[in-house]
Amino acid sequence: MNPNGAIIVQSNLEIMVEVDNPNYTTARDAIAPFTELVKSPEHLHTYKISHLSLWNAAATGLRAPEVLERLDSQSRYPVPPTVVTEIEDYMARYGLLRLKKEGDQLMMESDDKIMFLEICKLRDVEPFIIEHIDDTHVVVDPERRGHLKMVLTNAGFPVEDLAGYTVGDPLPIQLRETTVSGKPFTLRDYQRDAAQVFYASGSEKGGSGVIVLPCGSGKTVIGLATMALVQTKTLILTPNISSSRQWIREICDKTNLTLDQVKEYSGEVKEIGPVTVATYQILTQRKRAKKGDENKEGKEPEMTEEEVKKELANFPLFSQQKWGLMIYDEVHLLPAPVFRLSTEMQATRRLGLTATLVREDHKETEVFSLIGPKKFDIPWRILEAQGWIATADCNEIRIPMDPELKMKYALAPVRDKITLASTNPEKTDIVERLLKYFSKPDDRVLIIGQYIDQLEALSEDLQIPLITGKTPNKEREKLYGAFRSGVQKNLMVSKVGNFAIDLPDANVLIQISGTFGSRQEEAQRLGRVLRPKSDGGAAHFYSIVTQDSKEQEFAMNRQLFLTEQGYAYKIIKRGDWDILMRSPEELAARA
Repeated sequence: MNPNGAIIVQSNLEIMVEVDNPNYTTARDAIAPFTELVKSPEHLHTYKISHLSLWNAAATGLRAPEVLERLDSQSRYPVPPTVVTEIEDYMARYGLLRLKKEGDQLMMESDDKIMFLEICKLRDVEPFIIEHIDDTHVVVDPERRGHLKMVLTNAGFPVEDLAGYTVGDPLPIQLRETTVSGKPFTLRDYQRDAAQVFYASGSEKGGSGVIVLPCGSGKTVIGLATMALVQTKTLILTPNISSSRQWIREICDKTNLTLDQVKEYSGEVKEIGPVTVATYQILTQRKRAKKGDENKEGKEPEMTEEEVKKELANFPLFSQQKWGLMIYDEVHLLPAPVFRLSTEMQATRRLGLTATLVREDHKETEVFSLIGPKKFDIPWRILEAQGWIATADCNEIRIPMDPELKMKYALAPVRDKITLASTNPEKTDIVERLLKYFSKPDDRVLIIGQYIDQLEALSEDLQIPLITGKTPNKEREKLYGAFRSGVQKNLMVSKVGNFAIDLPDANVLIQISGTFGSRQEEAQRLGRVLRPKSDGGAAHFYSIVTQDSKEQEFAMNRQLFLTEQGYAYKIIKRGDWDILMRSPEELAARA
């Protein structure tokens, strides 16, 4: 107990954190490894201790006594006994069950006979057991290793997977000291640490898990460092072709591998090499349906998991190659069919990379089971303070509805209200003001939105090129290249710009609409402008929101992840619009 502590631990496993307390930062960083943010208004932030957050912490080596010591040292009042019991109980469960390899057999074991018997009798677990050896050992189906891990996690008993990994085809990989473009190249300390924590000297303690770092911090480089440690044939999965080609450029620029060894497998190019970079979309592509494959309602018949795999046209890329490492870029976007395929890849080392493990479908538990637990995480503001990502200011500009739109909004069905608010025509004026304000030679402005009609109209009005999902990849690369070089100062993108585009000189992002209350999207979009600037300048994030609408409600949820990272949103209303038209000198005088 600490009279000056910044946290109050509640018996319902929630933790209140006092933002204005001098010890706030220390307390927040102390509890971050084993908690999840729930809400973050101005003065009191609420965190929650969950079973998954405790298991993630246990998987990184954190133990109950250390968790309780952190709570006790930062808490203003004694930690409730029920919380102590819950932490001790659930953290102790991680490692009670273990998967190990004995010869050709996959064994599940435990030191607790009674608990082990109870778990083996569970209806969902029994189908995976091939043979009972004794009271503490059973042989389980090695082909369904991922399914078993998911079932056990959902039952509240996560299994520690110590079965190791198959050896993939060897591939000598070295990191360059000087890039192909002639720039010095060395790993940052946290990049080296993240790769080492994942690899764990090649032991079964490592080899599967997720690295969580902000956009712009060099997660791709961590992937390259991991490849150099594992030295094996590697399959890299990405959200789109642009990000696949970015990976290929980075690999060839910063390692000794050549284009003959690094291949693209996508809708446009289907080549396989020692390192293959594929899109999630191509792996989930179905074979063309035959006539008669639909039922009377015009829908495809329901299929078993095995039938689904047979229907996936490119499944052999997964199953017929001897990969020693798989890298899941933007792992929080992992589509359901790839989840299924990943259950088959449990004998392969698996590295997930993401800026946030938040999933709006709440499938974080599946990521934990199939890809692995969170292995490494650094708060965004720490990297900002160290100069590895740009300093950022976040602003929400709230605009009113005119009388006509207000009436339409009032009479609209709930599902249409968000569209009406998101496409408020008043947003055009704000975008124009911001473009005039950020018009210095070094400014690069990205405008991003959800609704294609809105973007197309704005693109035409402002004469700014637009990239959508329908834009040919050759045209995308041309526009991205023009933006990077400064030939094109302003660029507009649909949600295809949410992730994995490398635009290091973008210093302003204007968000005109988003995907409901998606926190992960908010984090990804801010990440578009967080790469450090060559002039050391700051990044500016503007979200334009219709006041007193569903969009404003969703905006509050979207901000949650970023406020957890320490960013504060400044709210700008009608009376402050002129602030966008003033020079920095005028603003300083006004202040």
